[in-house]
Amino acid sequence: MAPMNQILQDFQAMPFAFPAAIAALSLLFLFSVKALIFPKKNTFSKLPSVPVVPGWPVVGNLLQLKEKKPYKTFTRWAEEYGPIYSIRTGATTMVVLNTADVAREAMVTRYSSMSTKKLSKALKLLTFDKCMVAISDYDDFHKMIKRHILTNVLGVNAQKRHGNHRDTMRENVASRLHAHVNNSPQEAINFREIFESELFGIALKQAIGKDIEDSINVEELGTTLSRDDIFKVLVSDMMEGAIEVDWRDFLPYLRWVPIKTIENNMKRLSRRRIAVMNVLIDEQKKRIASGEELNCYTDYLLSEAKTLTPEQIAMLIWETIIETADTTVVTTEWAMYELAKDQKQQDRLFEEIQNVCGTNKVTEEHLSQMPYLGAVFHETLRKYSPVPIVPPRYVHEDTQLGGYYVPAGTEIAINIYGCNMDKNRWESPEEWKPERFLEPKHDPMDLYKTMAFGAGKRVCAGSLQAMLIACTSIGRLVQEFEWKLRHGEEENVATVGLTTRKLYPMHAILKPRNW
Repeated sequence: MAPMNQILQDFQAMPFAFPAAIAALSLLFLFSVKALIFPKKNTFSKLPSVPVVPGWPVVGNLLQLKEKKPYKTFTRWAEEYGPIYSIRTGATTMVVLNTADVAREAMVTRYSSMSTKKLSKALKLLTFDKCMVAISDYDDFHKMIKRHILTNVLGVNAQKRHGNHRDTMRENVASRLHAHVNNSPQEAINFREIFESELFGIALKQAIGKDIEDSINVEELGTTLSRDDIFKVLVSDMMEGAIEVDWRDFLPYLRWVPIKTIENNMKRLSRRRIAVMNVLIDEQKKRIASGEELNCYTDYLLSEAKTLTPEQIAMLIWETIIETADTTVVTTEWAMYELAKDQKQQDRLFEEIQNVCGTNKVTEEHLSQMPYLGAVFHETLRKYSPVPIVPPRYVHEDTQLGGYYVPAGTEIAINIYGCNMDKNRWESPEEWKPERFLEPKHDPMDLYKTMAFGAGKRVCAGSLQAMLIACTSIGRLVQEFEWKLRHGEEENVATVGLTTRKLYPMHAILKPRNW
């Protein structure tokens, strides 16, 4: 006991020793409890590393992606390296997910570890640094703007209010197709040109309260723009700019190297878009000032979204336009292409429409009674997902996916196309077979049978609108006409850049039905 007594005496001789010891013991206790309750992040490091696709020094696997269809390359690699693997895109490590199970794990279970999206320089500029519901990081700003768009544009109640816009669109499309057949019955028609134009009308009505019939003067650009010009500025040019590849995104240590061509083009596209949006918004401000009631998304944001800047408001209004006017076109055009290619499936759908609707026109109220039409929609989404790869997410803390260790600093790419081409999940995935969605394992009312709309907290906000527009349009088009592809059209399946949009618009020969 003597040594202990000496220690206590020495301890008491030090005036601050006792409080310091108590503090040290308390901290030791707290750290011990924390270690038990909150395991260290690096415990994941005991898991095996993600399989690696061999690449080259410095550039990694970039040269292997030169075909500019990365989602197809990723899918081929999945057959060799498994559903989850790692590649190097220059200076960055990217983990690619190619099955629904591991994709859902990333989107739902592990979402808190990777809720930040990593954008290319082009996308960062074109989205005004993530000022979009679809692109913004999951934070208070995202929750606020998503609430705005669901309340006023994409939510269930909002879609009910906008039902008349969709009805008008379908009538206009049918009328324009009939007019073409009456004037040139043997001439193939460019379906996309008509459908895209009418869909743009819906987008404008929801966003700014009305379609554009006349040209508008854009003083900032020193020119007058027609409706077609406005579509090009707000939609076509933006989609082309979004897939612009800047190699400095992959080699950040060379960002100081100027590439004026890309930078100037992105700035030009963004400036033209904002100039047009400002004119459209100014017209709405004048209407509101005259005392007219609120009737569109612009009106709501101008009156209620007091914390948003004018630039943010312009971006959010533009988002509703481009997302309504583009992705649904992709799905509807591919569905009509497949139906026009296969007369048997087209006849089966027409028979279902006849049994349900009789001599009445297809409406949204009929959709729940037409399972084969729903199957056509979902099978098209599966094979031709409008967004084949989800914008990469940044892992900000160590985590695991598919039983593998994924360290912080990694990027995650979810290959939606690969998930929907997974041979372990889908029989003959390369074939377009709507019948697969009639199997009992698929809930007819489930919008998320495929990965096309995502999953978890970031599930696509526009999924309901996409289904309502595409399904009723497909049904009405088959009800009105018998579709047949133009000679040589069957092999015309090339897509645009990083998307699944048809490179060449579908041309079909139509024959009116007697129903």
